[in-house]
Amino acid sequence: MTNSTFNLNRFKESPVLGIIRGVSKDSIQGVLDACVTGGLRFVELTLNTEEALPLIESASQQFSEDLCVGAGTVLTLTDVKQAVNAGAQFIVSPTLNIDVATHCVENDIAYFPGALTPTEIEKAWGAGATMVKVFPASQMGASYFNTVRGPFNELSLMAVGGVDLSNAVEYLKAGASAVAVGGSLFTVTRMRNKDFDSIKTAITELVSTVKIFHSTS
Repeated sequence: MTNSTFNLNRFKESPVLGIIRGVSKDSIQGVLDACVTGGLRFVELTLNTEEALPLIESASQQFSEDLCVGAGTVLTLTDVKQAVNAGAQFIVSPTLNIDVATHCVENDIAYFPGALTPTEIEKAWGAGATMVKVFPASQMGASYFNTVRGPFNELSLMAVGGVDLSNAVEYLKAGASAVAVGGSLFTVTRMRNKDFDSIKTAITELVSTVKIFHSTS
């Protein structure tokens, strides 16, 4: 698998994004190995992680056959340019930034801006979002996705915030096109203690649960 560009169809087939925040330089290799062996194919490294850009660069080079690596917590146009130069293949933001959206659309970069209300979601989609990151999804619950997609059935939505193994399928059933999972998989304790087996096991459970849902839906 090569990842010179973000493959949306592939993401929809395996619609789980891993959010890695706060990983250290000496743990990143083990964490990404756990992602690959656990079956995760899309990960974002957040820019508020120490040395995020060098981590993105090494991850995108070293794992180019197995992982599509993006940048998260992208707030400015400068952030986007630096992240893409480092090798990020998609951009995730907590909110919509029009400058960022315009740059991503013009340069064919997959962009996942955050939004919550119907008005915000419509604006983000209209700005060219690849998917709209509904955040924090846990504040609204899974049924919110079904409600929002009623008038906007062409929207692609990703559930982010409070999503874990226990509820990921609920969001997909309710109309989310993808889910993103962070703290419940990549806990600070697991990463600090290099407990990569626990990370791999948690990823395997989540990915296989989503896969089973897809095969039966």
